[in-house]
Amino acid sequence: MKNGILFLVCAALAQNVAGHIAFWHPSMYGFNQSEGDNRPVDPLANLTFDKWWFHDHLAYPPNAGDVFNLPAGGSITSQLTCHKGYTSWNASSGGPIDNKGQPDSPCPGSPSTQWHAENAGDVEGCALAIAQKSDAKKVNPEDFVIFSANHTCVWNKFTDFAVPAQMPACPKGGCTCAFFWIHAPDSGAPQIYMNGFHCDVTGAKPDAPALAKSQVAKRCGHDPATGRSGNPNNCTIGAKQPLYWYQKERNNMFEGPLDPPVYNDLYGFKDGAQDDIFESAQGKQLINSNTSSAGAINGSGVLTSPSSDTTQSSSSISLAPDSAMPSDVPLSPTPAPSNSTDSANSTSAPSACSPGSSRMVKHHTKRPKSYRAQSASQSADRTRQTPHRHGHDYQSGHKCINYH
Repeated sequence: MKNGILFLVCAALAQNVAGHIAFWHPSMYGFNQSEGDNRPVDPLANLTFDKWWFHDHLAYPPNAGDVFNLPAGGSITSQLTCHKGYTSWNASSGGPIDNKGQPDSPCPGSPSTQWHAENAGDVEGCALAIAQKSDAKKVNPEDFVIFSANHTCVWNKFTDFAVPAQMPACPKGGCTCAFFWIHAPDSGAPQIYMNGFHCDVTGAKPDAPALAKSQVAKRCGHDPATGRSGNPNNCTIGAKQPLYWYQKERNNMFEGPLDPPVYNDLYGFKDGAQDDIFESAQGKQLINSNTSSAGAINGSGVLTSPSSDTTQSSSSISLAPDSAMPSDVPLSPTPAPSNSTDSANSTSAPSACSPGSSRMVKHHTKRPKSYRAQSASQSADRTRQTPHRHGHDYQSGHKCINYH
């Protein structure tokens, strides 16, 4: 009988720790909600705004004095795991969980598909955002600015994020930060992950520029799923918002379920500190460090067409394909979720070719099961469609789409 009870307890624990990932730190909202319903590791999909925003953990703030310090010009190490018991802070129920000899695994003893990656090449990156507000309940989606991205996230428990050297000081009481992650489509359902936390910038320069107003990110990098080359003219230059996707309300991304927006070159997020997020002429000129030197920025902060004699920066985002994909495969599209219930802060799509319009374009391409690891000939098991992504679509040539 005793052995039977022990088996059931162990089985329940194994079920709890398997799958999904959260950013763990005592400064996070919901830090002690690691058991039962709505755990920080649970994915967010098709939810109303109050349920997905801050993971519905605003009522569970960190203790006074628990803060995650962000050293300007330095880096921080986060702990990303499928259960708090694998972190330095142990499980809320008490005690650590055996890491099974895998101290840097986000979910020891589980296959990588439990954190939505077929292999190390299948991860799509994650990011940290900051809002210059100390009261998280007053933070709006548009207040967040992505300040750091890690393209190998989530593959390791200990994941580093670089902090821009020009990060300004926070107001009295600190800032509000959040972790964001969207995984590849070939190892899990369409969903996002968000964990908010209390943060503060240390070592800020007295003359550090302010953060610029964040804008919606646009697709502009090379797409390894289709072989399409990137287009720097479609990049969002400067401060970018997180990717709010696949919810009932307050989305700023409207891609289909097999075509998630991601925190890497595909949407203009370079690996490391995002150094172009500040209100200064210098910040605007840092386009060379995270997009391409093949264009120029006009007075509105928009990248214009490149001149014939310029070259791409070696540190720019990936704009050229490294492999070809077949163009004659049939399409079996799946529509994106309806956003008809979005709040007043979201703009419903008007008729085509008017400001704010949003249309879907079907491209005859397929997303392979593990498109970075398998050849194009192995990609016949998945289909995809590509929406217009808030700007000029560089494959179809259409320009009338999601103007913000």
